[in-house]
Amino acid sequence: MLLGALVDAGVPLAVLQSTVDALGVGALTLDAGVASRHGLGASQVRVRTSSRDQPHRRLSDIRALLGAAALPEPVRELALAAFELLGAAEAAVHRIEPDRVHFHEVGALDALADVVAGCAGVHWLREQRGLTELTVSPIEAGSAAPPVPAGHGAVPVPAPAVVEIARRAGLVLTGRLPYEACTPTGAALLATLTGGQGPMPAIRPETVGLGAGGRDPAQAPNVLRLLLGSAGGGTGGIGAGGTVAGAAEEGEDAVLLECNVDDLDPRLWPAALAALLGAGASDAWLSPILMKKGRPAHTLHVLCPLQTVGAVRAAVFAHTTTIGLRETALRKHPLDRQMSTVDVDGQPVAVKLAVLDGRLVNASVEFDDVLRAAQALGRPAKAVLAQANAAAQAAVSDLHQEGE
Repeated sequence: MLLGALVDAGVPLAVLQSTVDALGVGALTLDAGVASRHGLGASQVRVRTSSRDQPHRRLSDIRALLGAAALPEPVRELALAAFELLGAAEAAVHRIEPDRVHFHEVGALDALADVVAGCAGVHWLREQRGLTELTVSPIEAGSAAPPVPAGHGAVPVPAPAVVEIARRAGLVLTGRLPYEACTPTGAALLATLTGGQGPMPAIRPETVGLGAGGRDPAQAPNVLRLLLGSAGGGTGGIGAGGTVAGAAEEGEDAVLLECNVDDLDPRLWPAALAALLGAGASDAWLSPILMKKGRPAHTLHVLCPLQTVGAVRAAVFAHTTTIGLRETALRKHPLDRQMSTVDVDGQPVAVKLAVLDGRLVNASVEFDDVLRAAQALGRPAKAVLAQANAAAQAAVSDLHQEGE
């Protein structure tokens, strides 16, 4: 349903197919067609595979599979976060360690394709359509139905993993329909890809995408609706049964995640911080603290936009040893950013420009480019940095003079 809504909203099917192909797990084909649900026209995407016998993958198997796949890093991080959340939920339901979880339905090829393609579609909207915020409505999970078959036997509705994912991610479930209306995979995707949940905010709809499910029950149209629009310059929205999003006119809503950690090998912090940034955090940093019993520790601070809270939260739990998080809603006022380039003896160095009310107020060179240029030129990094800064400041001065 999510893939259908993404395609209906304009995401090229080829983008989703190329991401699925990157998994390298066999023949997986995405077919898109038109369906009608209660008179509503919608796109339906089916995942077809020629492989019938699937192994029961562990979480470590899926980590290795995604780690080896040629995926864009943001897509990989989102997919990993979704599976980490699934693994944590299944582990809690079965009361075992996450690495002992055997994925059955969610480890099959079609579920793998659902997750990576769904993450790729949202990433494409962010890159190509400027999607900045995602909000999900209360999720219809179904209830009062006979237990449904699963890899471990029959389970009640909503599925225990769906309930656990909602508990961990703070999602609201409803049970108005007498059948299973949300799977663990769907719940994990909505929790990972969206940054909040609630009623429809003010939005100017520009694109509507409807994704049809395989069934056509009598009680309600079996669709997931995606609204893309603007509110004060922002775009975005995704949801099940009527979901929307919009950005504020003054500043941006953001969330600060924090936790105290005293038992993580300090050599792991650089990789953990990189993973958080890869999952969509705007910034991540550490503060040294002294905890109870005189233990040296760190407070992890992670600033993220609303649409990445789910993915970043899952990444914190995956890459650190914390067992809880504090979350604070706040207002962020970023300057408009532009990218430019300066030349240092034939080596390009990127420069980030900060703009306030149409006027440049700061220029910062990208240090990774400085290191690359220094190595190429065989010169000390401090010398190349000084030259790049001088070139950037000169360019800013020229632009100011042109503006005057």
